[in-house]
Parts: sequence; structure tokens; C-alpha cells
Amino acid sequence: MIGEIISRFERAGLRIIAMKMIRLSKEEAAKFYPSDENWLRSVGSKSLKSYSEIGKDPKVDLGTDDPVEIGKIIRGGWLADYLSMGPIVVMVLEGNRAVEVVRKIVGSTTPYSSPPGTIRGGDYSVDSPPDLANLEKRALFNLVHASDSPKEAEREIRFFFREDEFVDYS
Repeated sequence: MIGEIISRFERAGLRIIAMKMIRLSKEEAAKFYPSDENWLRSVGSKSLKSYSEIGKDPKVDLGTDDPVEIGKIIRGGWLADYLSMGPIVVMVLEGNRAVEVVRKIVGSTTPYSSPPGTIRGGDYSVDSPPDLANLEKRALFNLVHASDSPKEAEREIRFFFREDEFVDYS
């Protein structure tokens, strides 16, 4: 499936300028995700919205309804577990509006609501936070992570790659 996913990016005109397969420890994976309060609050708030959608009480499942605390649970536990459960392929794509193009190809962070034809939109996942992931106390299962902004892409690229690992070509 790695090749098929890569081909979608290449067909869209994006170029791979760095790529490798790695395995992260849970501790390394936890460091990948931001730990600032705004990010934690955003993640926790999304989870709270999911709980509200299905009429569940997050205090029963998670012991809290504080969005920052829920963000910490998701970041240090669920996301770190998922990112470290096996080998991952990390890559840097370059092209016109690369972040936006990648996000369109990948689809929404919530697979069940992603449009058909996207990587997350039914092609490879139909997972959902309210009725599956949150209740099973795990991250959403999907095959691709995509940076949400050029600034975030820069941080993530620096996390995985050294300057000498980029290849310039035509």
C-alpha cells in the first residue's frame, strides 16, 4: 500500500525530496506531537465533541471532561501507541501548495467523514472517534498523517530529517 499511496501524491505533481522507513519508540512518538496547551485543548475539544455526538459522558470513559487533560491522554497514550506500533514511512513532499494538496488527497482527520476517493475516506479506513476509537481508548486508525500547515510541516520535517537527507532533482 505504500507504493499506491506514494503514487497518488506523485500523480498530483508532488515530488518526494526525502523519504525513509523508521520505527519509533513510544517515547519518541510522544515527542512528535506538540505539548502546548492550545494543541492539547484542540485535540481534547474534538474528542469532547465526539462524545457529545453519541451522548456519552467522557468522565465515565476517561475520568475527566477537561479538554487539556483529554488532549494529554490522547497525545501521550493513544497517539504515541499508534505511531510506535510498527514501522512507518516518513517523507517530505514538495510542490505548489503541497500542504493543501496533500490534505485534499489524504482527506479529513476523521476517516468516516472524509470524501470517497481520499486515502482516509473509505479507501483505507472508515474509523470514527465517537463510536470506535474513543470508546476503545485508541487513536483513529488511518494510513497517513499530513501536516496541517506549512509551519507545522517545517516542525515535523525537522523532527524526522537532517538537512543532508534531502535530494534535489528535476
